[in-house]
Amino acid sequence: MKKSLFSLTVGGFGIGMTEFVMMGILPDISRTLNISIPVAGHLISAYALGVVLGAPLLVGIAGNYPPKKILLGLMAMFTFCNALSAFAPNYEIMMLTRLLSGLPHGAFFGVGAVVASRLATPGKEAQAISMMFAGLTIANIIGVPLGTYIGHTMSWRITFLIIAVVGLITVLSIQQLLPAMPPVSESSILKDLKLFTRVEPWLILGITAIGTGGLFAWFSYIAPLLTEVGGFRSDQITWILVLAGVGMAVGNLISGMAADSISPIKATALFLSLMVVCLIVVSFVAPFKIPLLVMTFITGAISFTLGAPIQILMIRAANGSEMLASSVSQAGFNIGNALGAYLGGLPIAAGLGYTSPQWVGAMLAFTGFLMAVMMYFRQKSVAKTEVLA
Repeated sequence: MKKSLFSLTVGGFGIGMTEFVMMGILPDISRTLNISIPVAGHLISAYALGVVLGAPLLVGIAGNYPPKKILLGLMAMFTFCNALSAFAPNYEIMMLTRLLSGLPHGAFFGVGAVVASRLATPGKEAQAISMMFAGLTIANIIGVPLGTYIGHTMSWRITFLIIAVVGLITVLSIQQLLPAMPPVSESSILKDLKLFTRVEPWLILGITAIGTGGLFAWFSYIAPLLTEVGGFRSDQITWILVLAGVGMAVGNLISGMAADSISPIKATALFLSLMVVCLIVVSFVAPFKIPLLVMTFITGAISFTLGAPIQILMIRAANGSEMLASSVSQAGFNIGNALGAYLGGLPIAAGLGYTSPQWVGAMLAFTGFLMAVMMYFRQKSVAKTEVLA
């Protein structure tokens, strides 16, 4: 890894920890705040809504500033808002702090992806972006299990204080390691919004939002799936989340190499189809411990293969609005987060059990796969027309 990318990886670690630790400590938060698990799942959706709102808003406001200054401001905001979550006295305040904590998420990854691609060796842009997303996978190997363990044995409030400390470390590392860069472009929000007058960005956003909803329908309720269906003890969830995190790290490495070696859209369609298969298999093997552990690793790997190819797709479709486009794709991931958490919780609330979200997730992933296939043939048609012209 280039030293300059390290600060982005640390930031990805903090963001990954605050986003994914919620799944592991959901039962603890629901118990402390006297709410049900499906209602606690709305805290996941609140964070995702913050990402969706913050990504275009913050990039639009700060788009003409140098990327380094933007990233410093975003991580300062991230640090402060996660510290607030640690002291939330009730469900309503926790909802608000989770919403605020999500605001800098998409903008950080959006700006960070553009910075990583500019720092990358030519032809290895997706692999450079995957190094930023490696922070998310390391979070799922170390940060999320640690935060889950602390949430189970001490207090989930301490978990959020640790996340705030990681945010502070990120601010310092950006200041020290990231080189100064000129603004990506001299633009305005009105000019950037012309991005959405074209079909391709909308297709990519749809693939991201709907397709990755499959991941979050599974992962949002992984703790009760493991304990209530798989028969694992609550103190074993931490180590199972480590297993899922190792899978995510493997998937992230595959993601960058696949997107650089084959086309990003082919990689996206392939990985979404594999996600459909994984989620269906999980629903069948959930009562059996060893097969469930195997599928936790595999599903974790497949779930993190989508980040780099989708990010490259959106950057290439940006046509001069790279930072906004890249941040909007992160908003798409978190629309998927909100959709998966919400829709996955509906059959649980209806009494259909903790395997039911896997089927919801499979349908979402399959819909994303169909949209990716549609985009693939659209790209082929456009390329053929340009050759003939």
